[in-house]
Amino acid sequence: MAASIVDENIGESPSEDSSIPVLTDPPDDVCCPELSDELREYVVGFIEKEVGSDVKSLRNVDSLLEKLKEGNRILEEQVLTSPSSVPPKVSAALKAAEDAQCSMEELLQKEKRISAKLQQNLQDAQPWMEALTQKMSQVEIVEKHMKYLRCLQHIEELSAVVQQCLMTSSVWDAIRAVESMAKMDAGLSQSKCAHLRDFLRETLHFWHKIIKDRLTGDLEKVLTALHWPITSPPTQSLTPVANGQELASQLELLVTQLLALQTSDDLISQRTSPPSKEEKARDPPLCLPIQIMLVPLSKRFRYHFYGNRQTNTPSKPEWYLTQVLMWIGNSTPFMEEKIQPILDRANANINAKVELCRGLLTLVQEKVAGDASRLLYDDALFCHLVEEVLQFEKELRGNYSYPAPLPGLLHLLLDDAVLQKWLTVEKKTAVEKVDAMLSAEGAWSSQYKDIRDMDELKSPDCAETFMTLLQVITDRYRALPCSSAQLKFLELQKELVDDFRIRLTQVMKEESRCPLSPRYCAILNAVNYISTILTDWGDNVFFLQLQQAAVSLGDEAVVGNLGVMEMGRLASLESSLFEGLLALLDRLRNDMIGRLLDGIMRDITEKTKVYSQDRWFSHPSQHDMSTMSLSSSACPMMLCIRDCLLNLNQVLSLTLFQLAWQGLAERLDTFLYQEVILSNHFSDGGAAQLQFDMTRNLFPLFGHYCKRPENFFKHVKEACIILCLNVGSAILLKNLIKESGLPNGARDRSGSGDPSPQSALNELGVYYLASNDVLILLNLRASWPGQ
Repeated sequence: MAASIVDENIGESPSEDSSIPVLTDPPDDVCCPELSDELREYVVGFIEKEVGSDVKSLRNVDSLLEKLKEGNRILEEQVLTSPSSVPPKVSAALKAAEDAQCSMEELLQKEKRISAKLQQNLQDAQPWMEALTQKMSQVEIVEKHMKYLRCLQHIEELSAVVQQCLMTSSVWDAIRAVESMAKMDAGLSQSKCAHLRDFLRETLHFWHKIIKDRLTGDLEKVLTALHWPITSPPTQSLTPVANGQELASQLELLVTQLLALQTSDDLISQRTSPPSKEEKARDPPLCLPIQIMLVPLSKRFRYHFYGNRQTNTPSKPEWYLTQVLMWIGNSTPFMEEKIQPILDRANANINAKVELCRGLLTLVQEKVAGDASRLLYDDALFCHLVEEVLQFEKELRGNYSYPAPLPGLLHLLLDDAVLQKWLTVEKKTAVEKVDAMLSAEGAWSSQYKDIRDMDELKSPDCAETFMTLLQVITDRYRALPCSSAQLKFLELQKELVDDFRIRLTQVMKEESRCPLSPRYCAILNAVNYISTILTDWGDNVFFLQLQQAAVSLGDEAVVGNLGVMEMGRLASLESSLFEGLLALLDRLRNDMIGRLLDGIMRDITEKTKVYSQDRWFSHPSQHDMSTMSLSSSACPMMLCIRDCLLNLNQVLSLTLFQLAWQGLAERLDTFLYQEVILSNHFSDGGAAQLQFDMTRNLFPLFGHYCKRPENFFKHVKEACIILCLNVGSAILLKNLIKESGLPNGARDRSGSGDPSPQSALNELGVYYLASNDVLILLNLRASWPGQ
């Protein structure tokens, strides 16, 4: 029989050497290569343990085999005593299993008996359960009725307390009882007892109204004695109020009691007219004493500015707006001196002046909202209303220190219909003003032309008026509390700028036949002025904030379909919202400067024909002349250049004039180099005369505007140096360039000990011209040895 490798009870073996494991005969698959991993690991481990790496220990294999056989035999005797008998341990296990089965059957029988008894008991107890459930339901109903009755009793008790307190003038106790009633009403807000809720609320309203009416009447008497409301500016000549100390004490008592009544008043007000979510988040309820103080002012406001009164006219919104500001200003001393100390002593976190402003603004907001909706189809009246609202908001925030987080009137202008009408009117008005300013008689003249210090940009009147128009639009929408609305106005401004640019382009094309005309230069100044202002706006804090808002909102109207890189540059403030407009204006400016220089160069070219055809190769030597003077043929050219520079300096702004004279110098340099120098041959005298004309006459014309004008005439200056070299130096330089083998003279000649052509030219002061250009100039010399 093939047994397991090692029995789990091997420790019970009577073998003397218990450390030697006893194995049965190995199974047939031990010698097979397909041994299991566990068996292979065990065999390998066992051999390494018993035999090891000592080859001599293989002699003990026989004794080891004998020990294993002996251990296997002992195990077989423990498990199997005779071929026909059952192993003792197996027999014991079977006996235990039979006993367990018998116990299980007994337990199952017992469980059935107990279950049957339980079902019987449940059936017997069912009538009792039904009776008990019915009794419990009755108890619950009775408890609900008791609670209901207790609520009614408590309401009646509180009502009686209020009545008794009012009869004994214990106003404070009455207020506390009403406050308890209000808290009870809040606790029953989710109750399904509708009649109980209604009864409680009616009772609460009843007593709250009585207390509020009593306190209101008393407070109105005190306020009247203190000359409230103050509708005209207070004067110092008024006699002091009689019994002022007593009135002050009564005022403090009444205001404090009304503050204590505030909680229940808020609860009642919320149930009477539930506020919207926006109002709830934006406007806390008005302080109850201030509500009472506002009543006479509200009556006056509605009396004068509603109905058929002459003061209620849509064309004069400034009447009621100014009246409200006057009330705020006149009432401020009373609120700060009489009411605010009482609020502070009551530990109420309330600003009396701000509360009064909030209450009056409620009246104004209602009036403005109604007028704005009625004036949507009258542009003139609508514009006037918007202007007055903006002015009111400015004075309210600036002169009366109304807190910025609290709403004024500007949010009324953010209504979709009102905002769209405002944008439409702004555009229409701006276009009309642009038409008028461009057609005005002095549109292209500067209003500061006689004031030198203020006329640096030399912008025409139409450009200044246009940018002032845009600035006024900015001032109007700057205070709006909504970034998306501000961005709509910014887009309108950009549209107006682009339209004005197109108009300037059209006028420029009409004047391009004579680019030196005053109007053409005025247009160029206008373009430069607008570009300068927009660049400054791009660095303005307000427009930078709008830029960030446009990026965060992803406003397509402002940022357009920009790529990731452009949006990244906008977000990092590397570019501005006016980048596209500035690019178009720069393109127009460069095009106009190019046309201007083309016109100047046409005049100069005409004046230079005689000079370029002069007999340079036959000019007498410098040594034969006592003194040198400007070539007579160069006089027309020099006069033309001088007059152009003077004219440009007078009509162009400083930045434009710098661009113009530098561009003119560059074109003159190229023209003189190609048409005068490269087109002629020069004797020594001709070269000296050319150099004199250039360095002593042409360059100084530009010397009025820079320190080193010759740096703007690199071709001419260096060509004169080459043409005026003495014969020996010219021959050496010519040979050096020819022997270099490279037209540009860049080959290193250190091996021959001679300098490179470029280094030789640098020593002469020639840095701009290449070696092949120098070689051409050397060949233009008319006198060489042997010629």
